[in-house]
Amino acid sequence: MTADDAPFVACCPDCAERTTASDPNEVVAFYRRHHAVTGHDVTWERMPSLETDLPADPDIDAVVAALDDSPVALGAVSAAASEWGWTVGDTLDAVHDRRLTGALWEPRDDHVALV
Repeated sequence: MTADDAPFVACCPDCAERTTASDPNEVVAFYRRHHAVTGHDVTWERMPSLETDLPADPDIDAVVAALDDSPVALGAVSAAASEWGWTVGDTLDAVHDRRLTGALWEPRDDHVALV
């Protein structure tokens, strides 16, 4: 798959490593591998437009609710949060924090839902 026909494209701004994907969770997997080796974060370059409006203020719970899939893929949450300028790592950290407070749960790997 080339970057021209991939719906999801992300890259590392530090070393210009880039990935293309047909599924948003493939970008999350790329981030985890890349971050484990380099310590770098990953930013979104392209993703399909959202069918819904997101709040102006960053709110992970609102993103999960707005995406209207239950459970929602972490990659989709991250792609949506990139509209606030968040990296993949920023989003995963926020999701982790919300899971620890009991607001979100992970019914299956790399998918979250509101409690």
